Amino acid sequence: MPDRARVHIVVAGLVQGVAFRAATVDAARRLGVKGWVRNLPDGRVEAEAEGQRASVEALVAWCRRGPPAARVEDVQVAWSDHRGDLGPFDIRW
Repeated sequence: MPDRARVHIVVAGLVQGVAFRAATVDAARRLGVKGWVRNLPDGRVEAEAEGQRASVEALVAWCRRGPPAARVEDVQVAWSDHRGDLGPFDIRW
């Protein structure tokens, strides 16, 4: 599906303890993107998302900024083919 995409995102910086996950859920749901977000033990945040390519690209752009209290230092992005196996965007523990 050329108009659909999937992305794996890892965000580094001050991204835990600043509501990054909750704000990512809000942004993804507003954009109509499916997937998940979670904290990593090393202080980074990881997300997997898929949907309309433009919406997924908008979520990646949002992750480069994050919520107001976050200080994003680096964002790793890996694109792949849409698989359609993700549910409503939510926080994973």
